[in-house]
Amino acid sequence: FVAMTLIRPDVKLITAEQLYELPDDGLNYELLRGMLVSEPVPGRLHGRTVARISYLLSKFVGSKRLGVVYTGDTGFVLARQPDTVRGPDVAFMSNERERETEGARPYIPGAPDLAVEVVSPSDRTREVLGKVSDYLAAGSRIVWVVNPVREEVSVFRSPFAPRILADSDLLDGEDVLPGFSVTIAEIFES
Repeated sequence: FVAMTLIRPDVKLITAEQLYELPDDGLNYELLRGMLVSEPVPGRLHGRTVARISYLLSKFVGSKRLGVVYTGDTGFVLARQPDTVRGPDVAFMSNERERETEGARPYIPGAPDLAVEVVSPSDRTREVLGKVSDYLAAGSRIVWVVNPVREEVSVFRSPFAPRILADSDLLDGEDVLPGFSVTIAEIFES
């Protein structure tokens, strides 16, 4: 699955650097093939789920000194000319990837090793799958799509045929985060 955006000749595309320079209008933006994309603030359940995943990953990654966990829509430049900048809800970068991109500003070039998208009330399936495709095409090794309403996680290694986990199923870090393992129920604990 590849998200397609038709670019009209009268639309002025912007770059990652221009995105960073936009005045703060209270909205969060991503850049999709040079065009601004914004979503409404996702709400309480989304925020709690992002915090829980961030905590679980940060605790594990820190104890093993495997790399860095990012939250808060850290920008990753996934493509250039036209530019695509995505901000996963949670991301993991291995020590190796972190060294490769050290000093890059304002956004991190390339994709995180692990991108985590938590489904928001305003998300559409097509848009979420477009993000998954963008991360994987840019080099993410694995993408987790977390649905807090359904309390399930879809694990993508390719844009097709995700592994869907729920309840007592184990979500593990595979070769990206060896040794990491939690039940799906642990992610959604209050």
